[in-house]
Amino acid sequence: MIALAPETIHTDRLILIPLRVEHADEMLTVLSDPGLHLFTGGTPDTARDLRARYARWVAGSSRPGESWCNWVVQLRDGACLTGYVQATVTVDEHGAAAEIAWVTGTPWQGRGIATEAARGLVAWLRTHAVDTVVAHIHPDHGASTAVAAAAGLTPTGQWHDGEIEWQLTIS
Repeated sequence: MIALAPETIHTDRLILIPLRVEHADEMLTVLSDPGLHLFTGGTPDTARDLRARYARWVAGSSRPGESWCNWVVQLRDGACLTGYVQATVTVDEHGAAAEIAWVTGTPWQGRGIATEAARGLVAWLRTHAVDTVVAHIHPDHGASTAVAAAAGLTPTGQWHDGEIEWQLTIS
């Protein structure tokens, strides 16, 4: 069984930095727009709730064969955080699979940041013996479907909690 831990990932314009609880302070502003929850539900976290969530994420999964890998996305030239990407990697007798997600703060949307971050994440997963990459995307979320397609995932026709499953099989 492999256990993965996030490592720093560099792309052309971005640095994906392994999440630390201390990132919550800056990310609170990045994630403050209620519009970010349009397709996922909920409301922006309070500072206390976000720090608690990040502490759980950093501590990792208690399930054997499951790794939580979370990164904040930083612009190289602006040195500011713009969002996050994450992968929950599970390993069983069929191999390793990763469920991925991404969020880009509203001020940075429409610049290709989510696409570049997702591509960087998928490239990293390829180097870590992951066989399958999956994302679940609301059918009306055009921006996320574009990100998934650009990262090499395709819709499977399967539904999960009102979202369409997208998948990439890595050979």
